[in-house]
Amino acid sequence: MRKRNMRLVIVGAVMIALAVAFFFGMGTMAPKSTDPVEMMKTVGQVAGVVAGLGVAILVYGLIGRRVEPTA
Repeated sequence: MRKRNMRLVIVGAVMIALAVAFFFGMGTMAPKSTDPVEMMKTVGQVAGVVAGLGVAILVYGLIGRRVEPTA
């Protein structure tokens, strides 16, 4: 039997939500930039890395750790 680590699941979900919010928030500022295409490339890379880490943490938390049965 495995026990889920809900703290890691919550942190992973929050990281994914923050990455999406960051991407769309910076998308509203892109037209004011001198080079909006390059700015959005950088923002997309950063948001992708943060979302990827969030997914990895979320999955690791869902897998959890093995709990030995007490006899």
